Amino acid sequence: MSERFYDKQLPNGLLLLGQKMEQVSSAAMTIIVPAGAAHDPAGLSGAASIVNEWAMRGAGERNTRQLNDALDSLGCQHHEAVRSDHVVFSTAQLSRNLDDVLGIYADILLSPRLEDATFEPSRALIAQDLESLEDEPAHKCSLMLRERFYPRPLGANVYGTVESLAAATPAALREHFGRRFSPEGTILAVAGDIDWPALCERAEQLLGDWAPTGAAGPAIEPPLAGIEHLTKDSAQAHIGLAYATVPLSDEQYYAARLAGMVLSGGAAARLHTELREKRGLVYHVSASYHSLKNCAGVFAYAASRPELAQQTFDMTVSEIRRLADGIEPDEITRARTQLKSALIMQGESTSARANALASDWYHLGRLRSLAELSDAIDATTATDVLQHVRDHPARDFTVLVIGPKPVDTGILEQ
Repeated sequence: MSERFYDKQLPNGLLLLGQKMEQVSSAAMTIIVPAGAAHDPAGLSGAASIVNEWAMRGAGERNTRQLNDALDSLGCQHHEAVRSDHVVFSTAQLSRNLDDVLGIYADILLSPRLEDATFEPSRALIAQDLESLEDEPAHKCSLMLRERFYPRPLGANVYGTVESLAAATPAALREHFGRRFSPEGTILAVAGDIDWPALCERAEQLLGDWAPTGAAGPAIEPPLAGIEHLTKDSAQAHIGLAYATVPLSDEQYYAARLAGMVLSGGAAARLHTELREKRGLVYHVSASYHSLKNCAGVFAYAASRPELAQQTFDMTVSEIRRLADGIEPDEITRARTQLKSALIMQGESTSARANALASDWYHLGRLRSLAELSDAIDATTATDVLQHVRDHPARDFTVLVIGPKPVDTGILEQ
């Protein structure tokens, strides 16, 4: 059965997207607002995370408890997140409750209370998230690597810094909310058992008067890049490497994803096989693809004992580079299976589809069906993958190491 997609843009710039999914009684909604960490005001990094938490502490006529009780009474499973470009609100509920849930989120978007009394608890939670990174070096390594790899401020740490969180005030963040939360660039995507005409009517009734602010995007500066070592007296060394690849909108996107799966798509993939199974160097090793709108990277991570860190680093770089020497047919077969599992099987849920609709339109300006994804993956050959790897060689690595001693990065010059 063909997939049915819908789109409509309201006069104020808000974009509505929909997908009718048969044989489900639920509906999922994803709202992405262009107010992510890259848009934090100068000196107030972490602002998006505080605002995201603060806006959920009462909106319209409801205080914090009343808002949460209202969502719970509707059986709404909800999640809020901050990414580089966007603040993201995600919900899943029975389709008959979608209208009421949308009404609550319209209040959150248009009339959050943002009261002084709820500001400090919101800031304190983000401060705790920042502090907890000291106990989660793998997560810290990932965040700091992206911060160094991407052009600034696109990789900004969503939790900010101790100093920037301390500098945040209710007045400054209210002003930031009023400027950044705008229908321009906001996408509301719904997937599941939906009545598209009724949904459009309801959305226009609730959000049609939302006034655009005309806020500009961030000024982009070159990335920090380079090599950094953070001394930490620990039983593990945490090694992160990143190098550039093609973004989601590029014609070689599927080849890039399959290359990543050959490298790190399950227990039979190269990094796991060579570093963990054959040599026992690492507790964990992986590489993942990540794309922003106009730039993307492959981010590799390995955790080993400090005395094995140098060998781990050298082997990780060598295995990444070895992709260009050739790829076996059975590796591509496994990679296709892994990529289909990642992009298609999980994409059959209403929540995953709502997220995919918003992501596709943001990155591509159109919507991709599951059939298109499957056909594109099947059509990408080992030759295509090898050509991509050679067209976009792993070089100019950004490196971050957290552990007792630095590693010698001389192999990067070879």
